[in-house]
Amino acid sequence: MATRIAREPASQWRASRAGRRWSAARWIIQIAVTVTAIAWLAPLWSMIITPMKMSSEYYTGAVWDLPHNAANIFLNVQQAWQAAGLGPGFLASLSYGTVGAALAILFAALGAFAVTRLPIRGAFLWFMIVFSGTIFPFQMYLIPLFQAYNNTGLYDTWIGMVLFYTAIAIPFCLFVMRGFFSTIPWELQEAARLDGCGDLGVFMRIFLPLARGPIAILFLFQFTWIWNDLVFGLVLAKSDGIRPIMPSLAGLQGQYSQNGPPVVLAAALIASVPTVGLFLALRRYFIQGLTLSVAAE
Repeated sequence: MATRIAREPASQWRASRAGRRWSAARWIIQIAVTVTAIAWLAPLWSMIITPMKMSSEYYTGAVWDLPHNAANIFLNVQQAWQAAGLGPGFLASLSYGTVGAALAILFAALGAFAVTRLPIRGAFLWFMIVFSGTIFPFQMYLIPLFQAYNNTGLYDTWIGMVLFYTAIAIPFCLFVMRGFFSTIPWELQEAARLDGCGDLGVFMRIFLPLARGPIAILFLFQFTWIWNDLVFGLVLAKSDGIRPIMPSLAGLQGQYSQNGPPVVLAAALIASVPTVGLFLALRRYFIQGLTLSVAAE
């Protein structure tokens, strides 16, 4: 009895000591997370408040000072929109991202349906031929594309840019859609055929509605890639209204001494709006995709 009483305080002391250690570790983790969050948010805070300042205010005050008049952001946005063709570049990239991503997903879905559900000889070989387009660095395509576009009259044209962005996005979309279509039970396809659906009917009525989640995620990824493209936009286009927004933004940064950091950051803020808005609109599908990935692992 005495031995048990002697052991109980010792066990309680060890539990109390372990609890204090866990409490200290938790505080250390919370402090580390807080410092990391501040380090990540500090540049974002600077990006938000700097476009609200005039150039003179930016140069005379500290970087983290609050703006005297937040309405100055509209003047900076107007100047950024009119300078270096940022406005036409914004509209051009919006059309490239929307049309290019949509066409790439459509063609990739058709190809994925063909290689997974239709009796095609060498289906996997055809898939590998298309998917091999992602093996090589994209910079290898610059010179051949530039020469081909000059010879065919596609250089500095809207249709030429859309064709390129559509083609470059197809391999990855095909890879994702093929993997998803492979998981759809054959019983659904056979039931649709018994109801009188042909191959196109099965694709339109069964496969596309089931693939809304992957299609949304692919559209988000491909639109973001097209929107952020700089190299091909510089090489394949030169005119305002044809050249995408990122080359226009780079040109605005080249005029840094004339426009000042507030105007440049206002342009960067404009350039970030579509991708952030698209992510917020499709975040439900994005979270579902992450959940499915974790569950599959």
